[in-house]
Amino acid sequence: MMLRNKLGSERTTNAQESNVLVEERADPVHDSFRRTRAASCRQQVRTAVTGAALAVCLAGCAWSPGMSFSPPSGTSGPGQAEGGSGLASSSVRATADAHPGKGVDAVPTGSLIEITDDLVEKERAERSKAVPDEVTQLFAKPAPYTLGAGDILSIVVWDHPELNMPGSSPSAGPEANSAGSMTSGYTVDSGGMIQYAYIGPLKVAALTEMEARDLLAQKLSRYVRQPQVTLRIETYRSKRIYLDGAIRNPGVQVLNDMPMTLPEAINRAGGFTPTADRSMVAITRGDKTVNVDIPGMIAKGVNPDNIELRRGDMVRVFAQTDTKVYVFGEVQRPGSLTFNNGRMSLNEALGDAGGISQTSGDASQVFVVRGRDVGKPVVFHLNAGSPAAMATADGFELKPNDVVFVDASALVRWSRVIGLIVPSTQAAAAGRAIGY
Repeated sequence: MMLRNKLGSERTTNAQESNVLVEERADPVHDSFRRTRAASCRQQVRTAVTGAALAVCLAGCAWSPGMSFSPPSGTSGPGQAEGGSGLASSSVRATADAHPGKGVDAVPTGSLIEITDDLVEKERAERSKAVPDEVTQLFAKPAPYTLGAGDILSIVVWDHPELNMPGSSPSAGPEANSAGSMTSGYTVDSGGMIQYAYIGPLKVAALTEMEARDLLAQKLSRYVRQPQVTLRIETYRSKRIYLDGAIRNPGVQVLNDMPMTLPEAINRAGGFTPTADRSMVAITRGDKTVNVDIPGMIAKGVNPDNIELRRGDMVRVFAQTDTKVYVFGEVQRPGSLTFNNGRMSLNEALGDAGGISQTSGDASQVFVVRGRDVGKPVVFHLNAGSPAAMATADGFELKPNDVVFVDASALVRWSRVIGLIVPSTQAAAAGRAIGY
C-alpha cells in the first residue's frame, strides 16, 4: 500500500515537471504573438492619428494662416466677376461671422464693387469733369497793387525841392535838374498813414499808386499852384505769402506790383524739388485749405496761372512720399508704393510690386480696399485671371492710402495648414509608438 502511494506521488511530480518543460518550450511562440499584437495596435494608432490629422487639416483651411478676404453676407461675392464667369467655390472664403475665432471683420453689406470696364469708364468721366468749385473760387483777375502798412513810398514834388525829404541824394538823372532830388523814406504806418509837409497825416492804405498820388496833389494844391507829384512804391513790405514743403527755397515771398499767381510764387521760390508731388499743392486761406492738382488742371485745359494768391496765403507742396499705396498678399514684393504726381493705376501697383506670385497667388482674387477718404470702407474686386482683365486694371486709378490685396489660392492655403499641423501629429504619433 505504501509502495503504491509512493509510485503515484512520483507520477504526479513527473507530470508537473513535464508541464513546466512544455510551457518553457512554448515561450518563444507566445512572445512572437505578443510582439505581433503590439505592432498591430501601434499601426492602428498611427492610422487613427493620421486620419484625425487629415480631418483637422481639411477642416482647418477656414482658419488658414495669413490674411484672406471674407465676402459679406447678402453681397455679391467675387464669384460674380465680369462677364458672369463664377469663380471656383473653394476660392470664396467663409464670412467672418461664421468663424469668430479668425478675428476678421466682415465688409459692410453692399460695399463689394466689381472692377469692370463700365466702372472704369464711369470714373474716367468723373475725373474729366470741370475743376472743382473750391479751386475755381481761387481764380481772380490781376488787380493793381494797393498800399498797406510797412510799404515805403518815394514822393517827389517837381520844382519844389523844399517839399522833398531833406538829405536825399539825386537819383532822377539829368532831366530832374529843376525838380530837385528824388526822395524816399515815407513809410506807411500801422494805421495806413504817412506824414507829409504842410499836409500832416494822410491816409493812403488800400489806395493804388495813382490814387495816392492824386490825393496828395489835391491836398498840396492848397499850398502849391498846380503841383506836379510823382509817387511810387520804393519797397514792398505790406503783403506776404508763405511757401513750404517740396520746393527749393521755402520761406516768405513778398507781393509786389506783379500779379502773384500760384505758378509765379513757386517759380520765385526756385521751383519744385524732384520729389515734389505736383498734384498735391495745398493753399490755405483763412481757415480753409484747398488742394490743387496742377497736372490735372492742365489735362482739363485750365491754366493754373488763373489762381491768384493773396496776402497771408500759405502754400504747401507735398512730397511724393506723403501719398502712398500699400500692396499686400501674394505678390513678389509686398510693401508701400509712392504715387507719380498723383497718378497710379492698379496695373502699375501690381507691376511695381513684382506682379502676382505665380506659385501662390490667386489672380482671380485681387482686391482694393478704400476707406480713409470715403468714411466707410469700400472693397473693389478684380478677376485678373485673363490677360484682358489687366487692360481693365490699367484704367482703374488708385487713390492715396488704398490697400491692394492679392489672396492666396485654395491649394496654397491648404498646404500651409498642412505644414503647420503635420509636424505636431507626427510628434504625437511617435510618442504613442514609444509608449507601446
